[in-house]
Amino acid sequence: MKKKDELIGALIIELQLRKNELQDQEVETIYFGGGTPSLLSNEELVLLIDSVYENFKVCENPEITLEANPDDLTQERILALSKTPINRLSIGIQSFFEDDLKSMNRAHNAEEAEKCLEFATQYYDNITIDLIYGIPNMSLEKWQANLDKAFRFGVNHISSYALTVEPKTALATFIKKGNYPPIDEELALEHFNHLVAETEKQGFVHYEISNFGKPHYFSKHNTSYWQGKTYIGIGPSAHSFHQTQRSWNVSNNSKYIQEIQKNTLPNTVEILSIPDQYNEYVMTGLRTIWGVSLQKVESDFGTDYKNHLLKVSQKYIAEGLLVTSSDFDANQNSIEKLKTTQKGKFLVDGIASQLFVI
Repeated sequence: MKKKDELIGALIIELQLRKNELQDQEVETIYFGGGTPSLLSNEELVLLIDSVYENFKVCENPEITLEANPDDLTQERILALSKTPINRLSIGIQSFFEDDLKSMNRAHNAEEAEKCLEFATQYYDNITIDLIYGIPNMSLEKWQANLDKAFRFGVNHISSYALTVEPKTALATFIKKGNYPPIDEELALEHFNHLVAETEKQGFVHYEISNFGKPHYFSKHNTSYWQGKTYIGIGPSAHSFHQTQRSWNVSNNSKYIQEIQKNTLPNTVEILSIPDQYNEYVMTGLRTIWGVSLQKVESDFGTDYKNHLLKVSQKYIAEGLLVTSSDFDANQNSIEKLKTTQKGKFLVDGIASQLFVI
């Protein structure tokens, strides 16, 4: 990695520059993601974790996750990582089949995917893997075989997404030239419904549209995002969120380092309007098992917003895509929630956008 030492130095300076942003809040999760954080040595990872502890108040047992690809996680590397504070691995398996990995232009192969998990599960209990569904020509039997391998390794969390085709990628080129079938939404829906049913049989909870965790293994990091908690993103391209504003750092490594070395935060700040805050709450809430609290909508955004939400959602309730139900808070007070039904889950992003205030 070019200028790696300079970049790590800049990350440490940014942590120092932003140490007052959380005020008295405790850091509950630390996540090394975005790109290839596994290129950092164990010593460098520990240095950054120590910097978090030096500049922020950290809870007693924080969730500390490293995102990595199977080709980066050799047996030696996993053993070494197990001796660091990192207590959770997020592994980009995508598929256990060679042809799928080649079509997605992945750097690892099927053998590396299995070997990596074989070693990782010996040293780590808290592991999440990524799996992709909706791959053209993938039969239901093949999708089941992917899931069976994940279950056999005993992973306690699965993040699963439909295949999407990004512009200017190898896959986009293959499809354009007719060398690869186009994306089939009906196939993706079939795979999604099968995924939901099979993970439930294995004791997973479908707690967010793309995430399935055994009890006590939900991602604390991602759950914080879905529940609108404050988070700080450190490094090039990193995003942060705090109540009514979000910000993001410049994406260029050199520009990031130059600005940080001047003790300047190279970020753009956006103040969220009330409609923006409402729309974000509806979008994230409907994706989770916790749903959207009608009381929270009314208290945070006003009666007009609650009435708008109830009025527009009636169509989707009638179609069996949304449902209202009562939950209880910690004080046993009844809270009315708007939630997505099983039928509506696959369509949730489109439904949420129709409930927005523009």
